[in-house]
Amino acid sequence: MSLPEVAEVLGIRLRDVRSLISDRRLLAVRPTGPLVITSDQLVEVDGAWEVLGNLRGTLILLTDAGFSDDEAHEWLHRVEPELGETPIEALRAGKHRAVRRIVASLAF
Repeated sequence: MSLPEVAEVLGIRLRDVRSLISDRRLLAVRPTGPLVITSDQLVEVDGAWEVLGNLRGTLILLTDAGFSDDEAHEWLHRVEPELGETPIEALRAGKHRAVRRIVASLAF
C-alpha cells in the first residue's frame, strides 16, 4: 500500500503515517519507487482499521539487532521454522512473545 492509501484506510493525515513510520509503529520499504507498507501491518477492529499493536516492539528489537528496514521486512515475511509460520502471521495471531524471543536470539 502507498503511504496515501494507508492514510486513507486509517483515516489520518499523510504526515501522521510518516510519524508512525519514524516511531517504528509501521515498517515502510522501497522495493522500487515510492515507499510502501504491507497491508498485513494493519488489522480491522470493530469495522475500523488500526496499526497492528504488537508490531512496534518487534521492529525496535529488529533495529537493535542490526536489521535494516529491508532485512526486517524480509525476516517478518519469511517462514520461521521455530514458529511454523511467518513472524508477521504470528504477530497477527498474538504470539508476540515468541516472535520477540526469536529476534532476541538473532542479536547474538
